[in-house]
Amino acid sequence: MIPLRSSERTTSPAIVTLLLILANVLVFLYELSLQDPEMGRRDPLSLFIVQYGIVPYRFHWSSLLTSMFIHGGFMHIAGNMLFLWVFGKAIEDLLGHGRFLLFYLACGVAAGLAHMLLNFYSPVPTVGASGAIAGVMGAYLVKFPRARIVTLVFIIVFFITVDIPAAFLLLYWFALQFVTGLGSIGESQVSQGDVAWFAHVGGFVAGMILVMILPARERFRRDWS
Repeated sequence: MIPLRSSERTTSPAIVTLLLILANVLVFLYELSLQDPEMGRRDPLSLFIVQYGIVPYRFHWSSLLTSMFIHGGFMHIAGNMLFLWVFGKAIEDLLGHGRFLLFYLACGVAAGLAHMLLNFYSPVPTVGASGAIAGVMGAYLVKFPRARIVTLVFIIVFFITVDIPAAFLLLYWFALQFVTGLGSIGESQVSQGDVAWFAHVGGFVAGMILVMILPARERFRRDWS
């Protein structure tokens, strides 16, 4: 299931959401310029990912921030940016631009720490904005559970669009991450393509908690009073 747009209306431009998407795209374009397949594991892109991704075995605190702007391929960044756009606009409108940026980064850090705790000796670099975006999705579940999400659904050999309640879609997504993550515990991580399931879980839970702590913009307090 691929979310395409939300029914939740916003009253302010999604400036930070757009800037985050732009930052991720620019970093990804830089990654493309580093590719040199002839050099194998020592090519500039691989070294870049190892240096700025989260490598639990030789952890650096700065990687909790830098890793969330790096992606492993076109489908990786395309999927993440689509989810960020669909769910991020309403949360930015709810929190305001500055608080939303802090919220997003905090969720990304929480996701990275969750991954670290369960993969403490892993030498595999982990990259991507998925954990931070999972936090945005967790916040969306708390604040807008009744919103409708226009979703692209694959049925056998064709696609259809369906309006799905946000609560159902997000809880299904979270359950999938959690169950798959449990199934992966104890398995050896042998490829860079492995999914950091518990980074998603950690980010999602962090987003649910943080959005209940952070104050909403004044407009939302009036609307919901």
